[in-house]
Amino acid sequence: MNTHDPIFNEIRKEWLEHILPFWTRLKDESNGGYYGEVDFSLTVKPRAPKGCIANSRILWSFAAAYRVTGIADYLKCARHAFSFLTKRLLDSELGGLIWMADYQGNPLDTRKHIYNQAFGVYALSEYFRATGEPDALKLAQELFKTIETVGYDEQIGAYREEFDREWNEQPNEMLSGNGVVADITMNTHIHVLEAYTTLYRIWPDPQVRQSLDRLLSILHDRMFDPELGRLNVFFDKNWASLTDVTSFGHDIEASWLIQDAIEAAELSNPKYKQMVLALAHSVSERAIQSDGSVMNEEEGGRLDTTRIWWVQAEAMVGFLNAYELTGEARFLELVRKIWSYTSQKLIDPRPGGEWYWSVDGQGNPAGREIAGPWKCPYHNSRFCIEMLLRMERLHLKA
Repeated sequence: MNTHDPIFNEIRKEWLEHILPFWTRLKDESNGGYYGEVDFSLTVKPRAPKGCIANSRILWSFAAAYRVTGIADYLKCARHAFSFLTKRLLDSELGGLIWMADYQGNPLDTRKHIYNQAFGVYALSEYFRATGEPDALKLAQELFKTIETVGYDEQIGAYREEFDREWNEQPNEMLSGNGVVADITMNTHIHVLEAYTTLYRIWPDPQVRQSLDRLLSILHDRMFDPELGRLNVFFDKNWASLTDVTSFGHDIEASWLIQDAIEAAELSNPKYKQMVLALAHSVSERAIQSDGSVMNEEEGGRLDTTRIWWVQAEAMVGFLNAYELTGEARFLELVRKIWSYTSQKLIDPRPGGEWYWSVDGQGNPAGREIAGPWKCPYHNSRFCIEMLLRMERLHLKA
């Protein structure tokens, strides 16, 4: 990759001419928000439920797009998502964001999850960053205080996971997996970190910085396994790891999110940088296929070689971040290879398509939805933004 490499323009074109137009077309002008599902055949499901996580990620994506480009249409799309979040997904009586509404915006699943609140903070902070809208900052601050007062458990030194509408703690159904129900998850903690990093950029409050420092300590001291070069995934309340799982996608995503938090809050500590690089090195050595793609995970020695859309997106950002920190050219070469694979296999070439959820080893799409409660523009939009800004900074643009 060099100053004449076409990858910069390829990524910019993918973002502006393919990803964002797909999501722009999903705006629901009748009922608010964005349509809750597009199936594999590219059929829009106008009566599908509308997930709060999806809405927050759409809000983040269009707010960030407006901040970076200044294009007014993206501001309109962000305002549309902001309106649905505040009018339909926010529990004005008991506080916090519910899990899901029906297609008309009526409450459908009123559970409260800390992961969901974190994405609200993340989206609202980015929206304020792009627009200066005071109501967005106020709500982000309220959700931060809710996460800290209700979500953080001083006794176990971790963030709780799932609650009912009245904030009674419940078994963690929504963020568990691999055959266990976890009291503590790495996934929730890295996304609270991500949210607080963006919040701190717009509201440099000492309590936010303190929470970021504590999150970095949790990730390093409790979740990071230096021998295996990974973050353990699921824990009980005694901090016993519940599974032998290496989530390559989360590890490489966490590597650059940790570095971003370190830089935003000026929390430099050699052990955190060591963790960032250990995660990147481990994924680069264990998860890359001969075709350049990144595997999903390894459990008990069994490799899941599914090529998932978000894993490829986060890996490219994570490896470019590792290149920035080390100057090791092999990380740039990994970015090139993953982009080549992604553009050929995971980006949907059909008119009106976006990215496939995943493909198998032969490049066959899994047939899952193209848009849904978890399938949103956040990972691939953010990949584009991060790559473009970093490549400009590194003088790698075409």
